[in-house]
Amino acid sequence: MSFGSQSMALPLKRVIMRMPDRVMADAERDVWHYGPQFDPRRASEQHKVFADLVARSGADITWIRDGNDALSDSIFTHDPSLVTDKGAVLLRMGKNLRLDEPDLHHETYREMDVPVLGRIEAPGTVEGGDCVWVDSNTLAVGRGVRTNQSGIEQLSAILKPLGITVLGFDLPLWHGEEACLHLMSIISPLAEDLALVHLPLLPAAFYQLLKERGIRLVVAPEEEFAASNGLNLNVLPTAPYEVIAVAGFDKTKAAMEAAGCTVTTFEADALCIACEGGPTCLTRPVWRQ
Repeated sequence: MSFGSQSMALPLKRVIMRMPDRVMADAERDVWHYGPQFDPRRASEQHKVFADLVARSGADITWIRDGNDALSDSIFTHDPSLVTDKGAVLLRMGKNLRLDEPDLHHETYREMDVPVLGRIEAPGTVEGGDCVWVDSNTLAVGRGVRTNQSGIEQLSAILKPLGITVLGFDLPLWHGEEACLHLMSIISPLAEDLALVHLPLLPAAFYQLLKERGIRLVVAPEEEFAASNGLNLNVLPTAPYEVIAVAGFDKTKAAMEAAGCTVTTFEADALCIACEGGPTCLTRPVWRQ
């Protein structure tokens, strides 16, 4: 089975996803830090619509085995692992409730015949939402409440033999330890040379790197970032300039369209807005080409 994903925006060929129907059915909002809009039935309905959009883009979906393990956040498959052209890296979650999720990915990669190159071990933490491919040989990693220095150093050591440079960038505390602020909360690549950003939270050194690399920036409206808790920025490229986004943020959509993007939206208040995870978070790209 083909794999390889050292890009954020090349055409999406294969992803890992997980159905929310059983794992979210009994999720308690306060325990998982979900918002008042959370409704497991509606979240499942919205997830089905999103999965259909992913499939219609031409991507093949591999589903993590369904189960009653109550790992509610495991539907956000972007975070527990990272895929390179040589194999996968199992990460270690910064949110304690998610520590068992990398094992689900390990099992799935075995079934897919994707080799595992290494694993982040305690006390290190790295979440996939903090990892952004700047180019095929440069991985930017946000250092914050979900990803720490030990994790970044371990990831760098695993990827160095592949010729990949890992660069760490400090993130602000923002809404506190319990909230989810990833590097991908403030940047979403739209193509190899284009990215949607929330400038006020973008690390200055990362901003300078993007400029040096000639990556054009689409600045998302600040009021929609605030209204969506950052989910207006969380968009999934299925191909360069073709993205799936959460509905309801028309100014952000218009800004992407003005930059040449085709934007498909879906209703996601009970799924994405409530649970702090957008279209990117709901997929783990295994193959982009």
